This record gives sequence, structure tokens and C-alpha cells, in this order.
Amino acid sequence: MADNEKELIPETVTAPEPAIASPIATQSEYDRIERAAKRRKIIRNALLYTFLTLCAIAVLFPFYWMLLTSFKTQSAYNNEVTPKFYVSEPTGANYKEAFTAVPLAGYFLNTLIYTVVTTALMMIVIVPAAFAFARMRFPGRNLVFSLFLSLMMIPSELVIITNYVTITSWNMRNTFAGLILPSVTSVFYIYLLKENFEQIPEELYKAAKVDGTSDFKYLLRVMVPIAKPTIVTITILKVIECWNAYVWPRLITDDRKRFLVSNGIQEIRQNGFGRDNIPAMMATVVVVSVPLIILFLVFRNKIMEGVSRGGTKG
Repeated sequence: MADNEKELIPETVTAPEPAIASPIATQSEYDRIERAAKRRKIIRNALLYTFLTLCAIAVLFPFYWMLLTSFKTQSAYNNEVTPKFYVSEPTGANYKEAFTAVPLAGYFLNTLIYTVVTTALMMIVIVPAAFAFARMRFPGRNLVFSLFLSLMMIPSELVIITNYVTITSWNMRNTFAGLILPSVTSVFYIYLLKENFEQIPEELYKAAKVDGTSDFKYLLRVMVPIAKPTIVTITILKVIECWNAYVWPRLITDDRKRFLVSNGIQEIRQNGFGRDNIPAMMATVVVVSVPLIILFLVFRNKIMEGVSRGGTKG
């Protein structure tokens, strides 16, 4: 009986042990995958940097050509059948002519006054306006702000016509007041600064009110320092905007004593060294562009930081 029971009990089947991969083969496979990944990364980076380099060349080439042409003589420029990408005999006479053909230094002074005063007045206007929309509670606040934003939908040409009629009726043509007044506010900058103010915790405002701090004092001591990157960005962008302004100054001034560098360049071309002296014109454009290029290079990090903070909520 015991022998029969032993026959009925199935024998335990032992599973075969899994084959252990060879350490050498595993390491070889890993190295192969790693080399393939490196090759893909190198190719991807090479394509990316090639594309970025081509974009940089396309963007910077006009500036290079402008600077190159400014050091050529007029005869050398006119005699070039095929454009040359170098200057065999550079000259600085074009820069001297740019300042002597017309009062370019006076145009620079006018532009500096216009830029500084306009930017300062605009900051005085938009900072309290952005604070009011961001923190103060008053009836119709959202409606008023929506109406402000709707002004951005109006074509600038219509605004220029209205401003021209107003300034002319006030006898402000050929005056700094006429140049400055239409540019002392900006709906876009108010919106940008308001979005930045709203990122500041409201608990700070409530705590300041409990301590008896006035709104104006809270704005200057708390909100302005926190929003400093955005304020610096707005200031720089406004400076660039004023420096490059052309349509409005050209429309509202016909007195050379009030010309800015933007419409002063047109005056140089017409009544200075003439339309055919392209090298002298390029020298003038270089002189006008250098301050803005330096300004951007110095404050580029502030501009990027301010724009990113103004466009990120929460």
C-alpha cells in the first residue's frame, strides 16, 4: 500500500534556473546604447546651433553692413560693382560730416529732453493707476479697466489724428509740451504693472492698513520695491520707444530747433549731405543707434526678468 501511495504522489518538478547574462555582454550593450544616445545628442545640438547661428547672422548682418558702409568713402561705395564685405581704406569722415552737415548734437539734446521728461511723467501716471486697479476697491473698477483695455483696440492712426487736432487747437505745435503730452500714459504698461502688483500678497496690504499706513506710503515702500524689475523694464522700453519715435514728432514739429534724431535724420538726408551719400547716412544711423544698443546690452537681464514677472500670475 505504501508503495502504491508513493507511486500516486507526483514528483516535484524543479524549474530550470534562469540563465544569468554575462556581465561582459551587459556592459557592452550598455556602452552601445550610451554611444548611440551621445551621437543623437551631438547631431541634435549641431542642428540646433546651426539653425541659431543662421538666425543670428540674418539678424545681425544688417547692423554689420550699416557699420561697414559707414566707414567707406562715397566714391568707393558708388564704384563697387559687387558689394564688398570689408573696407580696404576705412575713413571716419562720414561721422564728422554727420555732425557738421546739420546740428545733430542739438537733435540729440532735444531727444534726450523729450525721452527723460516723457518717461518720468509716464511713470508718475501709470504707477498710481496700476495700484488703483490692483488693490483699491471702488464701484465699477472692472468696468473701467475693461474700457481701458478696449482702448488698445483703437488704431494708432485714429489716436494720432485726435491728438494732432487737440495739440493744434491748444497752439502747442513746435513745443516740447506738444511732443510730450500725448505720450505720458500707456494702457499696455498700466496693464503690465497691474498684473505684477496683483502677484504681491494682499495680506501685506491689509497688515499695512491695520498699522495705519496710507495707500501712498504702502505703494512707495512696499509695492514699488517688490515690482522694481517690472518698473525698470517699463522705463527702458519707454526710453526706447521715445528715442525711436518718428511719426508724431514729424507731424507736430516743422521747426528745426525742435527736431528729434528720428526726423533729424530725414532732414540730414534732404538738406544735409544729400540722398546719394549713403555712407554718411549710415554713419548717422550708427550714431543714433549706439545709445539704444548700449542700453539694451546693459539692462537686457532686467528687461527679460520684468517681462517674465509681468506675464506670470500666481
